[in-house]
Amino acid sequence: MRILIVSDAWLPQLNGVVRALSTTRERLVGMGHEVEVLGPDRFRTVPCPTYPEIRLALTRPSRVGRLIEAFAPDAVHIATEGPLGWCARHWLGRRDLRFTTSFHTLFPLYLKLRAGFPERWSYALLRRFHNAAAHTMCSTPTLDGLLRE
Repeated sequence: MRILIVSDAWLPQLNGVVRALSTTRERLVGMGHEVEVLGPDRFRTVPCPTYPEIRLALTRPSRVGRLIEAFAPDAVHIATEGPLGWCARHWLGRRDLRFTTSFHTLFPLYLKLRAGFPERWSYALLRRFHNAAAHTMCSTPTLDGLLRE
């Protein structure tokens, strides 16, 4: 199976999401699948405000879509809700193509603490993002509950 993982968090970043995705990729490849990661390394980037270690891709859904088409995946997993995740979600949704997502971090709390952004707005946006997915994988039961509230 050809599996595409779309993630705004990818090497050379080192964090929990990148480690989890690296392990997932390695295991899928070990099972005989062809796995490609569509990460920010393929685009011009800018540092994330208040978290410069994270580089945010500057792109459009059409460009992300061309890369998805070029790989021709059997399955697409969108691992993050950043610019690449939203572009992939938009492009796939416009074509009525199914995808999965995952919810890894308490980013709404981070936005509240660092930028004063109301958590309820962040969670509403996250719910909108993930509700379009065929399935959403949550890294903990707590995160699953927060997404369902």
